[in-house]
Amino acid sequence: MRIFQFWFIFLLFVFFFCPNAQRMARAFTGTYGINYGRIADNIPSPDEVVTLLRAAKIKNVRIYNAEQSVLKAFKGTGLELVVGLPNEFVKEMSANADHALTWVKDNVMAFLPDTNIVGIAVGNEVLGGSDYDLAVALLGAVKNIHNATKKLGIDDSVQITTAHSQAVFANSFPPSSCIFKDGVAQLMKPLLEFFSQIGSPFCLNAYPFLAYTYNPDKIDINYALFQKNEGIDDEKTDLHYDNLLDAQIDAAYVALENAGFKNMEVIITETGWASHGDQNEPAATPKNAGMYNYNLRKRLAQRKGTPLRPKRKLKAYIFALFNENSKPGALSEKNYGLFKADGSISYDIGFQGLKSSSASSSFLSFKEFRAQTLLGSHLSIFAVSASVLLLLLRL
Repeated sequence: MRIFQFWFIFLLFVFFFCPNAQRMARAFTGTYGINYGRIADNIPSPDEVVTLLRAAKIKNVRIYNAEQSVLKAFKGTGLELVVGLPNEFVKEMSANADHALTWVKDNVMAFLPDTNIVGIAVGNEVLGGSDYDLAVALLGAVKNIHNATKKLGIDDSVQITTAHSQAVFANSFPPSSCIFKDGVAQLMKPLLEFFSQIGSPFCLNAYPFLAYTYNPDKIDINYALFQKNEGIDDEKTDLHYDNLLDAQIDAAYVALENAGFKNMEVIITETGWASHGDQNEPAATPKNAGMYNYNLRKRLAQRKGTPLRPKRKLKAYIFALFNENSKPGALSEKNYGLFKADGSISYDIGFQGLKSSSASSSFLSFKEFRAQTLLGSHLSIFAVSASVLLLLLRL
């Protein structure tokens, strides 16, 4: 009994007197989020977007810059927003800590707490790309942005991350064989060490659509779409996979483990399926896109993990909110949206468009949310304190 009492008091000590153990920033509190891309000249205004998101009950949102009209529109909504530091600023932020501090002041601190900014994504798919100087600058930019949040006293509420493409991996099939590429590993490891120190996850952009498009003769489309299929078995781990996304995520977990970071969480920061594409992208159809996104939504609602990490619930930001007509590249790049440019749905997966819905009142205002959170925290502390008092009286 006394051993139990000792460990109970020890855990309470850690809870109350080791703030880093309890106040680590967490940017993704749900399981389903959305990427709000804006490379278009015909999409709804930020105010209309807020209406759309609240009606759909999507609270986790990522943007690729710190557009002030968006930050102002999200004020007082309680929606949880991750802002992006674009790749073109990474070298500057790496070279100049004062510039990093100014950027965080102007684009994050200036909007808190009314706009609920919970994270900063420093660059996107930098490692594994063709710009080596940019890749070398990434860690310095991440550190300077994080140090800026520390100086401003917001490091316990604003999480720092960066998202990676699957180009950082080698030998990703089967999942148990995955490692980081030789040219990436030397830059990846110090970045992971820093993220491990500050409690940030490994963020991955994973697209079964692209994997299938490049390998249609090797991948069953039903396996990519979460439909009924034979699946694959990983003989080394004796694990069975019935969908491609789970396999992609577990490949990332294996690469992290091989690099010495077994306990780091993997979060999907982009995944989706194009509804239209070029002639060499025949799988880009509204039917397939609707099937993938509907089944993915059901998968995330189960709040379960992957075969390799069954206790870590899967979290994913869907790409993307809208079709973006100004994006360069293949036709598919312009057609990942759950919603069309006019705010109507691209296909039915259970959401309503702007034309058929009004603003939902399902979200608390930011002040109400904060008040309830603080009240819950105080009640929890009171309950724990009472338990400790009773325990001490019995000793």
